[in-house]
Amino acid sequence: MSLLPATAHSPPADSLRRYESLQAGLDLVDQGFTLIGEDLRMLAWNKSFLRLLDFPQDMAYVGAPFESFMRFNAARGEGGEYADGDKDMYKRMGSTFMLKAHDFERVRPNGCVLRVRGEPVPGYGFVTIYSDVTQQRQTENLSRDQNALLESRVVERTAELSAINAQMREALHQNQQIAASLQLSEAQMHLITDSIPALVAYFDSERNYRYINRGYRDWFGLDPGNPQAVSARDFLGVDTYTRIKPNVARAFRGEAVTFEYDITTFDGRALVARTSLIPELATDGAVVGCFELTFDITEERHSHELLVQAEKMQALGQLTGGLAHDFNNILTVILGNLVMLAEQPSAKAHVDDFIIPAIDAARRGSKLIQGLLSFSRTQPLEAKVIDLNPLVMAVDTLVGNTLPEAVKLTTSAAASPLMVCLDPHQLQNVLLNLILNARDALDGRGDIAVRCVGAVLDDLHAAHIGLPAGPYACVQVEDNGCGMDAATKARVFEPFFTTKIPGRGTGLGMATVYGFARQSNGAIDIWTEPGKGTRVTLWLPVIVETLNAQAAPAALAQLQQPPQIDSGPTGHRGLALLVEDDAGVRQIVRRLLLDFGFAVIEAETGAEAIDIIDQTPGIALVLSDIVMPGGVNGRQVARHAIGHGGVEKIILMSGYAPDGDELPGVPMLAKPFTKAQLATLLVEPVS
Repeated sequence: MSLLPATAHSPPADSLRRYESLQAGLDLVDQGFTLIGEDLRMLAWNKSFLRLLDFPQDMAYVGAPFESFMRFNAARGEGGEYADGDKDMYKRMGSTFMLKAHDFERVRPNGCVLRVRGEPVPGYGFVTIYSDVTQQRQTENLSRDQNALLESRVVERTAELSAINAQMREALHQNQQIAASLQLSEAQMHLITDSIPALVAYFDSERNYRYINRGYRDWFGLDPGNPQAVSARDFLGVDTYTRIKPNVARAFRGEAVTFEYDITTFDGRALVARTSLIPELATDGAVVGCFELTFDITEERHSHELLVQAEKMQALGQLTGGLAHDFNNILTVILGNLVMLAEQPSAKAHVDDFIIPAIDAARRGSKLIQGLLSFSRTQPLEAKVIDLNPLVMAVDTLVGNTLPEAVKLTTSAAASPLMVCLDPHQLQNVLLNLILNARDALDGRGDIAVRCVGAVLDDLHAAHIGLPAGPYACVQVEDNGCGMDAATKARVFEPFFTTKIPGRGTGLGMATVYGFARQSNGAIDIWTEPGKGTRVTLWLPVIVETLNAQAAPAALAQLQQPPQIDSGPTGHRGLALLVEDDAGVRQIVRRLLLDFGFAVIEAETGAEAIDIIDQTPGIALVLSDIVMPGGVNGRQVARHAIGHGGVEKIILMSGYAPDGDELPGVPMLAKPFTKAQLATLLVEPVS
């Protein structure tokens, strides 16, 4: 490979070694590179260009016509609209191509996505950089699908980088000699390295810089024309210089090294950099200098952090969901038996002192389980189209009696309605959690602000929180309290994690907020700084279409109404099929159905329930758990009952319902439930 066509004169040995080493360094960069002259002939390239575009090595030589690569692509079906073009068309296309900069992506037949960026080099031709962004695009798609989690490319990218390091070390030994007839002028070398999206430098054995490219000017404001005046200690800072100094020492022992570190540019940008040092060896094996390649990996590092957080939250969600299923079955049995016991005349003397406290404790346990379900995003939601403004403005009525006199609460609404689709009761709980957390952070004195605003999420911020860009409704709760350090912020959404003293909190408040945001197709963003306060922002998808203006006031009025409890219908109701694998739950629900006047037959599995439906006429009610062993779940039982016909009412119940297809007209009863809640569903008409 060459960086310059051969001439009649041979370069000085030192310059040739320098050009050979530069070519070796370019061959180690995983991005493809070409320099094409104004006569549309090849001047320079690297190995990654041939590898990424699958060109044979013998096609690339100094003076190779650009047209030959186009025709090669056309022959294998990658020529696009020029696949059948004549020779003049190739020339016209090539001439136009060379006159303007371009940046586009191209999908190869093997699925590889290449980003192609080209810039004209006046007086020399055209420089093109080819980047394999397949993995980046796949990761972005996966992150959007999983909402989090932006949430997978870093793990694979890390493995690739490890492989690249190994290839770099191997390539150092395989590319020591390049044909002596090839040379590169100093001016062309500057043009090429300035076009690479990286910092490129060379320093000698005395640690003195001999060359720096334009990237150093962009990052640190240094003059590429005066490299000898550059001091690494000065532009890196003493702390950063001290941290990377051992890696430089390893390079001067002949070892190619790659390392990562945080850095601040001269214009105040905080970046994460990855630097590779490639030693230059003399003929006797002594290290006479080092080539340096430095890349900005800030976005890659952030993607890795998002992925790790998403995987952690997903694992915790699966764990808490499983726990919630078992505990809800247990609480259903406990609460149901306690309520029935309280109704017995013989237990009347013990109701107030023993049974009511036990019922209250069981209900508190149920609320804890609801928090777990909310975090794992399996809490049933009753989503409605509402305007956020009145709901947010009404929060002071929720917490007015819980805030100290020295704590000032202010609320503000958006200038126009912000229509969203969510569960208003759950949002009410979320706001209550956030305001009480803010109160605790104030230590008795300070300000809490609750705002409702509309905002447009740009691409950068959207990628940061794992949402698509576009319009959103934002609910913000901000305080000027103690704030959080980085370690606390990193764990704030974990279930049962709390900084409060024992007895002051369960650690499920922020976990519930996180689950609600995700289950509502939104996200949560936190700004905090120790001693300066905390701002929590809920990003919720806004409904742009024109909606019924009466929906929001009606939803708010419904929230303010006390719950209506009915003891349930009495009298003969017909035959009920109860499907439940837990014997204790089955027993208590059977008693409830008998109290409502049903004759009850029981099934322990979904398959058994389907057989009963097929063989038993006149079933008035099917009440089925969702999660059951044996391969047939409650949703399948419900579908079978609907298809069979003749069943008047179908109700599903669950302590933990994994994601599945919703069944229109089939209500959901969350465990543990009361007799009144079951009665309400039994008297509701079929949708």
